[in-house]
Amino acid sequence: MKRRLIAVALVAPFLLGACGTARDAADPAPAGKATVATEAVAEIKAGDDHNDTDVMFLQMMIFHQKQGLQMTTTAAQRAKSPELKTLAQAIQATEKDELAMVESWLKSWGKSTEVDKAPSLHADHGGLPGTGAAEIKALTTVKAASFDTAFLNLFLAHQHQAMEMSKIEKTGGKNEETKKFAERVQQSRQGEIQQMLKLMNG
Repeated sequence: MKRRLIAVALVAPFLLGACGTARDAADPAPAGKATVATEAVAEIKAGDDHNDTDVMFLQMMIFHQKQGLQMTTTAAQRAKSPELKTLAQAIQATEKDELAMVESWLKSWGKSTEVDKAPSLHADHGGLPGTGAAEIKALTTVKAASFDTAFLNLFLAHQHQAMEMSKIEKTGGKNEETKKFAERVQQSRQGEIQQMLKLMNG
């Protein structure tokens, strides 16, 4: 896997610390400076010890993050608010690196990177977390004046789903790196949600 460093330039003070789930992230930089993780995602190895919950969580995260990347790509292009555009780009960089990392873990375990969408497999946790394809597509056609509000409403719910998935891993997972990743996801998405709420109320 190509060595990629998580490096996100954050240009507004309230965006500091928004993203980044590398194991040993650098301390938050002053406003206007870049925050750079000290560890390449390719160097984070999960080890061999895992259970079915670890596999299911990572597969669900891949499905969820691919949807997130669709939405943040649209926001990076269409958002009217410079702060929202910057936040979308920061989330995009983080989730691309997370995606590469968890895909490498599943492959090392000999597991598929595709989630099984059978309803019976997800019945005990409220169904497969995700955002409707029609809702994601609607972001590309909604009027420009309404885009920021439409995106924030949709993406707030989307990132809340990631937090709920993380709880499943933290309580039922076995692999230590995957459990740590779930904790970082929960913390980073909570930060993103707080920032999106500020944008909605600003």
